Amino acid sequence: MRLKLLTAMLFGAFLLGVNPASAAKVLISISKVSQKMTVTVDGEKKYQWKVSTGGAGYDTPSGTYRPFRMEKEHFSKEWDDAPMPHAIFFTGRGHAIHGSYHIKRLGTRASHGCVRLAPENASKLFALVQKAGMGNTSVVVKGGLFENTDELYQPVASLTKTLKDKRNKLANKRTKKGKKPFWWLAENP
Repeated sequence: MRLKLLTAMLFGAFLLGVNPASAAKVLISISKVSQKMTVTVDGEKKYQWKVSTGGAGYDTPSGTYRPFRMEKEHFSKEWDDAPMPHAIFFTGRGHAIHGSYHIKRLGTRASHGCVRLAPENASKLFALVQKAGMGNTSVVVKGGLFENTDELYQPVASLTKTLKDKRNKLANKRTKKGKKPFWWLAENP
């Protein structure tokens, strides 16, 4: 009886894509704002790659998913048999992470809703998920106006710091000459 139960559990784990020998947890985080994918294994950052998510009129849905199907060689039935090498499907509507030969568009929104990767990166990701198992893999897609505001405002913060540094440098020059900083004059006419 115990042997049958153990066999059933192992077969169930196999169907879910769980490899009991390697219980590594893979997290695939995709930012629609920065058009980057970060892959972590057991909490350690392993890769960061440029991607292309859905272009105008073709959204890549945000949310947390678990891959349920993997195909080494897939061709899109919806988009003129377009090649989708190393496809990892994560929504029931057909969204997948896959390799793309349109590498010049990586880093921009250009797909029909899938997440495109350079072919060599898609191959690495496919092998990683295959080894860890789909049951040990999560796909998180984030996007919108307020997601990753640090990435959006990084250039503004850098410019603000530069301007403050210049203002302080000018103020120090004026103070060394015995003059008040120029903003003191504006506040105290």
